[in-house]
Amino acid sequence: MTNLWPRIEPLLARVEKPARYIGMERGSLRPGHRPDQVSWLLLYPDTYEIGLPNQGLQVLYEILNERDDASAERAYAPWTDLESELRTHGVPLFSVDTHRDAGLFDVLAFNLSAELVYTNLLSCIDLAGVPVRAEERRPEHAIVVAGGHCAYNPEPLADFVDAFVIGDGEEAAGEITEVLSAWKRAGRTSREGVLRELATIPGVYVPAMYDVEYDGPALRSVTPRFADVPAVIDKRTVADLGDWPYPKQQLVPLVEVVHDRLSVEIFRGCTRGCRFCQAGMITRPVRERPWEQVRTMVREGLRRTGYEEVALTSLSSADFSGIDGLVADLVNQQEGTGCVSLSLPSLRVDAFTVGIASEIQKVRRTGLTFAPEAGTWRLRQVINKLITEEDLYAAVDGAYSQGWRRVKLYFLTGLPTEMDDDTLGVAELARNVVEVGCRHTKGASCTVSLGGFVPKAHTPFQWFGQNGVDELARKVNLVRDALGRKSGAQVRWHDPHATFVEGIASRGDRRIGRVIEHVWRAGGTFQEWGEHFNSSLWMEAMAGEGLDPEWYVTRHRTVDEVLPWDHISAGLHRDFLWHDWQAALNEHGLPDCRWTPCYDCGVCTDYALEHVVASPVAPAGGSQGTGQDLTHGGDVPVILRERGDRRELAGAASGPKGSVGYPDAERVRP
Repeated sequence: MTNLWPRIEPLLARVEKPARYIGMERGSLRPGHRPDQVSWLLLYPDTYEIGLPNQGLQVLYEILNERDDASAERAYAPWTDLESELRTHGVPLFSVDTHRDAGLFDVLAFNLSAELVYTNLLSCIDLAGVPVRAEERRPEHAIVVAGGHCAYNPEPLADFVDAFVIGDGEEAAGEITEVLSAWKRAGRTSREGVLRELATIPGVYVPAMYDVEYDGPALRSVTPRFADVPAVIDKRTVADLGDWPYPKQQLVPLVEVVHDRLSVEIFRGCTRGCRFCQAGMITRPVRERPWEQVRTMVREGLRRTGYEEVALTSLSSADFSGIDGLVADLVNQQEGTGCVSLSLPSLRVDAFTVGIASEIQKVRRTGLTFAPEAGTWRLRQVINKLITEEDLYAAVDGAYSQGWRRVKLYFLTGLPTEMDDDTLGVAELARNVVEVGCRHTKGASCTVSLGGFVPKAHTPFQWFGQNGVDELARKVNLVRDALGRKSGAQVRWHDPHATFVEGIASRGDRRIGRVIEHVWRAGGTFQEWGEHFNSSLWMEAMAGEGLDPEWYVTRHRTVDEVLPWDHISAGLHRDFLWHDWQAALNEHGLPDCRWTPCYDCGVCTDYALEHVVASPVAPAGGSQGTGQDLTHGGDVPVILRERGDRRELAGAASGPKGSVGYPDAERVRP
């Protein structure tokens, strides 16, 4: 049976939130499926509430359905109650758009945004009727694909995923479709043959095409099995966001979801160089969406969806060229309506101004979150989050002065070189923020969110051994005790045991796949949900496989060690990352390379782009974008001019390519 709805509907009366599974959202599609098309099932391995707002899934959903040779539907991990019902009644996983059997799709494509969903991925594959292990699949089974930030270390899932897309998926999805379309026309004969063909697509990693060797506990090598398979897989990068104005038909959920608002991506990438931030490293270079396109996407998105909040999303939204003018322009469109608010979810403390605060609150005041990340200036130099206490206090003063009563502060604990004075600095900053707020309102308060640090692949901290469970718990208690109950600050923290397990999954090699499968078979799904997380399952699985969790998590790596992700390239030179790690240990901070001579990280030169592909100037009547020029002082226009097939900045500081002289570069001071 193609449409499973008659078998699904009777089960929904017995599960929580049945609207998760019925589809029919505004913006959704009901594609037909022709034999000559490649059918994609785009899966988010978490609940509907978490997965539906995911922009990557929505973008691919539209792009694939615009192609004549493809069709795409969506699915999300069924909550434990429905999974139990499906297994009891022999009903397979299904799409939410047409309730089609997941096993009938040609591709099962997963978006991987967090490591603790890995067991959910196995559960979804199994519910689709596809063998969990890739080596057991036959030509009639779906090709299992995965992408997202977690794919930058694909090895823990290498036994289960046929192909990983490294980097941006907009173009790669079409190229995969073309290969699979030819395979279908040829009769879907050899599975190994089509996997080998997929392995030749730039940015696609097919684990079955590589041999892995170990030397005792250490990884010795990951090498291709064939001459036409690349030894290093370079990420895919979309050069111009203006060519991809998606999503055009944003989905409007039927139940409350996280980030329940209109989201418009204003730029991709980041040049701030925060050493702990994987997203900032792997998404380089910065590519800004054209100003007029942002305005159009906001205007049309509000009209179609009926949302009451717009989020301008990026890794550091206030760094968008001319953000003040853009915010003012968008707010002026809504001022007086009383129904639409504007939020900037990723605000840099040192880029937040009273002007931005004033413009945002004209329509409707939203929550404000700032991320100092570390409690002292010394430690912020180590992690290269170069914001001072004065930056933070000025930002929160601007917020409280415009009527905000509460702000949220994000911090990491367990960072490299962190000492107790740095940890206690978190409490001191929080107390001072409340004191600043009390100058404007008696009810001023702040919430401190404390997360345990996990070193990630392709960052300067990838060689660092993270803090263990006991040490993280001790540091959390230091902050809690220092703040007490009368400080006006509340503390929330991430479970140190979950942080430890995340370290196993994010830094593991191919042997960790057996651990993930062990945990899944023991019932360990939805491990990112506190009520289901079970660290004992993971420790038992590690012991059962003869693997030492401390060796994977808390051990420091050396410069000559082969890392599980060394055959995956984010465009960053390995020696750049190592030198930046040494600079961190020497407490050397480096300013944003958007405004300095190039640090030669490798990304811009490899992709023939400048530091930033900036937004064109605003249209007539709008505010022209500006970029702060730290070399000459003051602001200079950010103007694009065409040169061949690339765009470049005119007027922004560029300077010669070359080394910054690690570790003797001059230390950045407040």
